[in-house]
Amino acid sequence: MRDRIRRKSKLKGRQPEESALADVQALIGPRPADGHPRDLLIEHLHRINDAHGCLHDRHLVALAREMNIPMAEVYEVATFYHHFEVVRGDTQAPGLTVRVCDSLACELAGAADLMARLPALLGAAGRDDVRVIAAPCIGRCEQAPAVAVHQRAVPLATADKVLQMLDASTAPDPVDADRAKACFAPADLAGKSISPLPDAIEARPAFTGYASYRANGGYALAATLAGGGKDAEAVIKAMEDSGLRGLGGAGFPAGRKWRIVRDQPAPKLMAVNIDEGEPGTFKDRTYLERDPHRFLEGLIVAAQVVGIERCYIYLRDEYHDCRALLQAEIAKLQADPPCALPTIVLRRGAGAYICGEESAMIESIEGKRGEPRMRPPYIAQVGLFGRPTLEHNFETLYWVRDIVERGPQWFSGFGRHGRRGLRSFSVSGRVRHPGVKLAPAGITVQELIDEYCGGMLEGHTLHAYLPGGASGGILPARMNDIPLDFDTLQPHGCFIGSAAVMVLSQHDRARDAALNVMRFFEHESCGQCTPCRVGTAKAAALMQAAVWDNETLEDLAQVMADASICGLGQAAPNPIRSIRTYFPQEIA
Repeated sequence: MRDRIRRKSKLKGRQPEESALADVQALIGPRPADGHPRDLLIEHLHRINDAHGCLHDRHLVALAREMNIPMAEVYEVATFYHHFEVVRGDTQAPGLTVRVCDSLACELAGAADLMARLPALLGAAGRDDVRVIAAPCIGRCEQAPAVAVHQRAVPLATADKVLQMLDASTAPDPVDADRAKACFAPADLAGKSISPLPDAIEARPAFTGYASYRANGGYALAATLAGGGKDAEAVIKAMEDSGLRGLGGAGFPAGRKWRIVRDQPAPKLMAVNIDEGEPGTFKDRTYLERDPHRFLEGLIVAAQVVGIERCYIYLRDEYHDCRALLQAEIAKLQADPPCALPTIVLRRGAGAYICGEESAMIESIEGKRGEPRMRPPYIAQVGLFGRPTLEHNFETLYWVRDIVERGPQWFSGFGRHGRRGLRSFSVSGRVRHPGVKLAPAGITVQELIDEYCGGMLEGHTLHAYLPGGASGGILPARMNDIPLDFDTLQPHGCFIGSAAVMVLSQHDRARDAALNVMRFFEHESCGQCTPCRVGTAKAAALMQAAVWDNETLEDLAQVMADASICGLGQAAPNPIRSIRTYFPQEIA
């Protein structure tokens, strides 16, 4: 009996090493009396990965013990995200990782050639500790080709720039106080380009810091609303009258969403999506790195109106400098608040495009694999931690202050071709001046190129364009007069999504662009549902053939569109169908 008791008293499975436990405890802090919160798993994985350059299996075992989570669960979360490097035993991770973006804009700008040259150049420089890998879109399409050296962005990358960055610090630069004195007023740029010309691009531009923002009327709206000087109903009415729709891609009316969540029982939460992983999209980063407080004021106003006390901001991991900036400015806001603030929690993504889908983002905030949920119930009713949740894209909240202060007619007064409102178009590809263009909703791609982008590059003429990023389909140059807005592109098998316009010229083939985005979908599928997991891989293989097997591809497209759980698999067929409809000569 004593032997049996002794055997049962021993824990089953792999036990943590004392040294690994000490490493993990030093990084995540002492265990609270009620244990480490389950939703901090990904944050703790980041701390270990940052400190050691990888996730050793011994540290995963120790983390599982410290958080009282099954080792299998820790492992499946760690291996789900691209930015976590899980290694076994004493295997060492590379000293430095260079990620070369291989999305469409960067491919057009020569990323494949840069990727091929870098290993030999690094070897000649004696840098055998550096690993070069391809990476999906890193949100710098206007700076193509874009490279990330560990956590440092290299815009308009060349081999020499990458080699120079290897000798710099691998951590994001600290927030420079001298850069915080700018006064960025996006409303004054309506009808203009937000991004600078290519020869003036900086990885870390000047921005409006807390003091500068307050000095120019910032947070007056939030303070007035908190003090009862403005009615919450009037704010919602302004949002409704402006016609502002969700700017993450779905386009749900913002004011209506506020009403729906306001009527739900408390406690209610907010989840803000800054995981703009759609190839071709970089508008949120462009605004965030220039004026973070306009977004934060919109968040505070939405929380006051809807009745929310806790807000979670989900920022993609590729935006390291933006994260450092946002952390610093939130701290300044909390140290000298203009009014009572909701609790603001900044969460870090880990390299998963699927987390741009709202329910997958919520799963990730909760410290889980970023897999979309089946609906209903919708997250407005059962969302983050099972509570009613107001989910918004970054840019939707960014316009709240200007809409309320200037009046809804200011926002809705813009527009062309029967549409109304402003849209932030992320334009990349074969144009002279790529970047974020704050243009009237309903503008055509030809007007956008001619009036905002300085025309096509020298020697290039318009051949095709993607009106809504990788998911939005591909249209030929002869259809350059379609108004770009919600609901205008669906009759043509496309949609505007987050307004990422990618421009191709006569030197490109639309079928190659379709293959590029299908490979992206294959890489980024979460694998939860078979139609998407298998369909994207099979489609990418079939699309490499000189002559397409249209019957099989259409069968795949139908199954993916009908049976996939979320928008990734449902939209993946759009490029296939666009090529078959508008560019049959390229696949015949």
